[in-house]
Amino acid sequence: MAIALGSDHAGYALKQALRRWLDAQSIEYTDFGCFEESPSVDYADFSFRVASAVSSGVCSRGVVICGTGIGAMITANKVGNIRAALCCSDYMAEMARRHNDANIIAFGGRTTTPELAVSMLRIFLDTPFEGGRHFGRVEKIHHLTGR
Repeated sequence: MAIALGSDHAGYALKQALRRWLDAQSIEYTDFGCFEESPSVDYADFSFRVASAVSSGVCSRGVVICGTGIGAMITANKVGNIRAALCCSDYMAEMARRHNDANIIAFGGRTTTPELAVSMLRIFLDTPFEGGRHFGRVEKIHHLTGR
């Protein structure tokens, strides 16, 4: 399972913490940037790159991070076949996968501790989609949005 990572300057430190955890777990990932904490970058650029990699199948799941996670999530959700979920708790990370088949998780670099982000990412990667009645709901989202 290859993971796509992307953040702006406000999410850079949290992304680096997640990279260290992924390395320790020997989980393959591609870092789509940013590569420093310079405020001259925009979350939309990196979120779009992550979402495009997941949508095309280059990566199976993704992580996007900006100051609050909101802008990164909104950007990712503009790409076809993406279901990005902003998560703030382990329960939200589990339900994003189990009920919504989310393929990208969004975090706030200024609102989420590295410890909580690692915990949520572990749950997000380990939790399967439940299917069943949730399958029809996810399909309805794609039908209604045309994506």
